[in-house]
Amino acid sequence: MNFKNKIQSLLEDKKELSVNEIVSELNISKQYVHRILNQLIENNEIERVGLPPKTIYKIKVFSIKKATSTENISTDKQQFLQDNFILITEIGQLLQGVQAFENWCDKRKLPLEKTIDEFILTKDKYNQYIDKNGLISGLEKLKSTKGYDTIFMNELLYLDFYAIERFGKTRLGTILHYAKQGQNKMLMKILIDEIKEKINTIVSVYKIDAIAYVPPTIRRETQLMKVLANGLKINLPSIEIQKISGIIPVPQKSLNKIEERINNAENTFVVKSKVSYNNVLLIDDAVGSGSTLNQIAGKIKNKQLAKTVIGLAIVGSFKGFDVITDI
Repeated sequence: MNFKNKIQSLLEDKKELSVNEIVSELNISKQYVHRILNQLIENNEIERVGLPPKTIYKIKVFSIKKATSTENISTDKQQFLQDNFILITEIGQLLQGVQAFENWCDKRKLPLEKTIDEFILTKDKYNQYIDKNGLISGLEKLKSTKGYDTIFMNELLYLDFYAIERFGKTRLGTILHYAKQGQNKMLMKILIDEIKEKINTIVSVYKIDAIAYVPPTIRRETQLMKVLANGLKINLPSIEIQKISGIIPVPQKSLNKIEERINNAENTFVVKSKVSYNNVLLIDDAVGSGSTLNQIAGKIKNKQLAKTVIGLAIVGSFKGFDVITDI
């Protein structure tokens, strides 16, 4: 029996093994094990689960379920799904387009073709809020939210809604959620690629001459906003914003009342700059109540650091300030 067959036999017997475990069982080099494993993966005989250094290998299990048939799905609909639907499965697989939508429908026992049509109709209903530049204005929603004494932002923009009725998180909402919660750099890169063009459009249309990023409340090893700032590479000066807090940091998403969110934002952010600008773009990852962006905009204006402040959230809630509580 050659080593390829021995590794397959081991995986069939043990169900799942790491490279180190295979090396220990067969007393061969890691390089040789990796070479055989890569061949088996290319042949679709085994699968890799996890990321280095926590990676295991398993015999690939093939479902009896027939493969997705796209014969009855038009090219336009397939492209619509590719552009608008993404799914992260419970085991961390990233699926897109028809494959992702079929998975979503299967779990809910819904007919694929009929549900695609319903998804397109629902998405079209939300798309009416998107302007010619591909942006959504949330300023009127903010103005109609009770609890604000003053609206400091001159405009509040979203790149997309966080979620839509029935179908849940949007493509951008899904990427943002898992990028931030999982501190996943691959998804952060995908996110940057998705939003870069629209942000460049905002910089041009609103004649932005300085950028500010809302800092995080919770310390993480990989901070999304820092990765975004580095990846977007907007060639403009920046205004520094610092997050301060008491002994116990309190995230906005943990607060249920608008008054608490406004008070939290007003008393836990400090704006630092010695230079004044005309139009500042203030960027956050997600906006529910808008209190963080609005109160920081107020601090920028009170210090006479900008005449105009444009707030930007990658995603925003469609209605109700407390919709976004899980980012």
